[in-house]
Amino acid sequence: MGSTFNTLIGLIIFALDIWAIINVLKSGAEVGMKVLWVLLILLLPVLGLIIWAIAGPRGDVRI
Repeated sequence: MGSTFNTLIGLIIFALDIWAIINVLKSGAEVGMKVLWVLLILLLPVLGLIIWAIAGPRGDVRI
C-alpha cells in the first residue's frame, strides 16, 4: 500500500511540475529567465515548484 501512495504522490508532483513549466514558457519573462526557472523546476521538483509558486513568472492567464 505504501508503494501505491508513493507512486500517486510522485505522479501528482510530476503533473504539477509539467503545469509549472508550461506556465513559465507562456509567461512574458525573458528567455534566459525562462530557462533558469525551467532548470530549477526540473532539478528540484518539489522545492522548485514551491519557489516558482511564490516568486515565479506567471503565464498569460485569461479569465
